[in-house]
This record gives sequence, structure tokens and C-alpha cells, in this order.
Amino acid sequence: MLRENGELRELIRKTALLNAVQHGGKAQTGAILGRILGEKAELRTQVKELSAVINEVLGEVNSLPVEEQKRIVLEKWPQTPKKEKAEEKRLPPLPNVDEVKQVVTRFSPNPDCVLHLGSARAILLSHEYARVYNGKFVLRFEDTDPKVKRPSLEFYDYIRQDLAWLDCKVDEEYIQSDRIPIYYEYAKRLIGDGNAYVCTCVPDEFREKTVNKEPCPCRDLSPQEHLERWQQMLDGGYPEGSAVVRVKTDLNHPNPAVRDWPALRVIDSAKYPHPRVGSKYRVWPLYNMAAGVDDHLLGITYIIRGKEHLTNGVRQEYLYRHLGWEYPQAIHYGRLKITGAFLSKSKIVEGVKSGEFAGWDDPRLATFAALRKRGITAEAIKKMIVDVGPKPADVTLSWENLYSYNRKILDPQCDRYFFVADPVKLTVKNVPKAFDVKLPLHPEKPEGGVREYTVTPTGEEAAVSVWIAKTDAANMEGGKVVRLMELFNVKIEAASDAAVQAVFVSESYEDVRKVRAQLIHWIPVGEEFPCSVVMSDASSVAGFAEGACKKLKPDAVVQFERFGFVRIDAAAEKLEAYYAHK
Repeated sequence: MLRENGELRELIRKTALLNAVQHGGKAQTGAILGRILGEKAELRTQVKELSAVINEVLGEVNSLPVEEQKRIVLEKWPQTPKKEKAEEKRLPPLPNVDEVKQVVTRFSPNPDCVLHLGSARAILLSHEYARVYNGKFVLRFEDTDPKVKRPSLEFYDYIRQDLAWLDCKVDEEYIQSDRIPIYYEYAKRLIGDGNAYVCTCVPDEFREKTVNKEPCPCRDLSPQEHLERWQQMLDGGYPEGSAVVRVKTDLNHPNPAVRDWPALRVIDSAKYPHPRVGSKYRVWPLYNMAAGVDDHLLGITYIIRGKEHLTNGVRQEYLYRHLGWEYPQAIHYGRLKITGAFLSKSKIVEGVKSGEFAGWDDPRLATFAALRKRGITAEAIKKMIVDVGPKPADVTLSWENLYSYNRKILDPQCDRYFFVADPVKLTVKNVPKAFDVKLPLHPEKPEGGVREYTVTPTGEEAAVSVWIAKTDAANMEGGKVVRLMELFNVKIEAASDAAVQAVFVSESYEDVRKVRAQLIHWIPVGEEFPCSVVMSDASSVAGFAEGACKKLKPDAVVQFERFGFVRIDAAAEKLEAYYAHK
């Protein structure tokens, strides 16, 4: 019994008191539950009992005056800062979670395109809630429209790969085109019970009657006659568009879209064969029929989706009442807009087919394949989505929001290298000696190793030649002093787009710190490795990476100093990389 676990109660009390001090004397239930489950994952199977204990302790803690709460915290945990370090944001608790035996969520894509950033919220919220409560995460392919939103075989596997990359483990998988007989069974039951009917009205005439809250002529025919019509639909007695099964609702419902909504329709199977089952079926369920039936039969307890599905929820509730089922709990989040992101599936498919985009991983796209190729991490996407959460308000984010999350992940772990775009040769005269340079792979991790280069002056002028970026060369003027990073200081004598001439000034950085000399990255002539970087707009930047980059392997993500983070795509004869962000 959790109630009798003194150690657990004390942990809950400590967590609640610390939280209460931070929130004006009132501890937040969701925060406490999330924190306890985070520390004691084994309790996820006992959420109902745990919630009851938390509520008991919170009642005690929140009844104390704020000053008394602070006194207890200082007395019992004096080392705890008054303001704890910001914790990693957690999802708010699911409503009424103690009323379900097991949390079961689902992600239900139509396999008519690869997944993109617009799908991230549905995927990650559903998966993370299933994991928090030790539940199940179901993948269900909704592929019952072989005409308009026609599925394609390649996308089933692409979707599976994307979910694996996001680290969203699927517990069960279903494909609706395998389940057509099941939908037929429930359609026949609805018709036989008088809760659905086969409508053969001209669509415009039906629409007019619906708007006027009037029944169509088909509605009041006997269930037996509608069952005969249903059999005709299955036998090919109705051509495409001439018959549809409708679920009876309230004709006076304030939303016309709810009134007697369509559940199944006829599609010309010879003209529009399904990529998986061919011309086997002529009658196909529409979204609300297939999704509604499956959510019940698959035991989905929480439907987490966008608020554009609110009307679908109302429609499906009629279906559930007719069949004597209890509707799952639905959480509708607001629209998530990513400014500048290309999220139209139809335009993505059209662009790839026409050759406008190089493929599903074209860097201009917001597909997971493109983000992965550029070096955007699944962890960054997850953190962003969890921070946004399931709030009902609309949210607008930008690419920079995602880059910020990704930068925080990459910066502590990525090795640094020099890359010079559009290289220009810089020649420095009067260099007094050979310089052995050790450049750290990471400035904060000395144990991580270094890149080593020896720069040796040659000839009568004791000259050294290095490659610098064209943009740096363009900013150079005669008489200006610049610092070659970790090497030495030089004074510019002459500069052009083709070459830069300079003279050695001194070795110490302190000599030029006060004048704020520009820091320039460089690559010794002879240590260059040809490199091209594909940018986020699909343009390409050519240049040289330093010789140490020859050891890099595909999929490594590194930081090109003063340029940005890149993902290595190939490293054979030349280095090929994709740009992530600054």
C-alpha cells in the first residue's frame, strides 16, 4: 500500500513544499506527479493510488501558511536554494488518468507523404504520455482513401523510419486497409438498428435539405430497405458517387457539418486501385467511421490531436452512442505554425515528383528526413514539443526556436574545425620561427584531444601561406591588424579578391586584444581538404576544410568555427556536408 510507505510520503511532502514555496504557497499537482514518476518510474503502474496519496499530502501542504512552508523548507533542507534551478519542463498530467486501466494513445498518419515537422506534436505528445504512464503507443495507418489522399507503398516504411529516428517506439501497428471487413460489420449493424442509412440523393440536394434541417427522402426508409441498398453497394450496384452510408445525428444540431455525416462511400476500384489491396473493395470508409471504430476496438483511451478535429469528435460521439460505446478522452491542442516551414504535403509530393526538390530530404523542406540530413536532432524536436505541450491556444514558432533547442544539445558535444568558404590565399612575411599549433577539438573539453599543425616560414622573405575565407579577405584593408586564431597577429599590406599580403606583427593575443583585432580562422596551405556545404536553401558553398576533417565519418555533426553546425554526409575524395544552423 502506497499510503503506508513513509519514505514515499516524505518524498512527496518535500517535493510539494519546495514547489509550494516557488508558487506562492500552492503546490501544483501536475508538477508533483511528474516529478515523482520521474524519480520512481516503477510507480507508473500505480498512478491511481499514487495520485490519491499526492492529493492527501498536497491538501496538508497547501493548507499551511506560506511562512510556515518556508520555515519547514529552511529547517529540513537548508542546502536547497530558495529558487531551484529551472527544471526540465514536463508535460501536464492527463485528466482523469486514474479512471483508465492503461493509458493507450495512437498516432494515425495517412501514408500519402513522408512525415514533417507539422506531425511532431501529434507523434511526440501521444508517445510521451504513453511512456510517462507506462502505457501503449499505437501506430495506425489510415489509408482508406485510394482516390483523393491516395496512399503510396513507400511512405509506410518512411513513416516507420521517422518514428524510429524520433525514438518513438511503437507497441502495436495496424493498417486500416487490412480492416475493411470490420468496418463493413459495424456499418451493417448501424443500418440494421436504424442508426444509419444508405443515401442516394444528389449531393447538392442533400446539402440544401441539411442546411434547412430537413431529412432527405432516404432517411425514413425502413432498415430492411437500407440493408438491401447496403448489399447493392457491396455488390457493385451503385456507381461511384451515387450512394453513401450516413450516420444519423440530430438534424437540428447547430453545426450543419454534424448533421447525418457520411461514413462510407463508393469508389471506382478499377480506376482507383488501392496500392496494398488493389481492386478488392469498392466501398471505403471515410475518416470518422474508420477512426471511430478503431479507437474503440484498439482500446485507445486518449486521443491527442489538433483542435481542427473538434467537429470530428462531435460526429464520432453519435457513432459511439449508437453502438453503446464510451468515447475516449480527447485532448485538442491549438494550431502550431512554424514560420518559414514548408508543410503542405501535396506541395511536397508535387515538388519532389516535378524535380523542384531533390528528394524527401531536400534541405528546404521541413520533413524529418531533411531535418535529420541537416543535423537537427530528434531530441531538440522533442524538447520543443514538450515545452509547447498540449495547450489549446495557437502557437507560432520559428526555425530559430528549433535551432536554439538544437544548439543547446550540439554545442557541448560537437568537435570544432576550421572551414574556409571561397578560399583566398593569405601570405605572411617575416615570420620569425616555425609555430607548432595545437587547436582543441572542444574549448571546454581539453581531454577530448587537439588538431595539430606546424606552420613553417620558407624562402628569403620567411613567408607562410594560409587559406582564409573570401568574406574575411573582403573586409581587410592596408594597415589593419588581424589575429589568426591561436597562431599570431599580422598587419595587412595589400588585399584583393585574389590574394592578401601581410607581415608578421607579434605572437601574443594580448598584444592586439585592446585594439579588438578581428579573429580570423585559417588553414595552412597544403593541409586543406576540399569541402562543399549544402545550405538550408539548397545552395552550395565550396571551400576547404582543415586536414583533420579527413577522419570524420558520415553522420558526424561538427561545428565549423565562425560558420555553423554541419552534418557530414560523405568524406571520401572530398568532404560533403549539410548546414544545420549557426
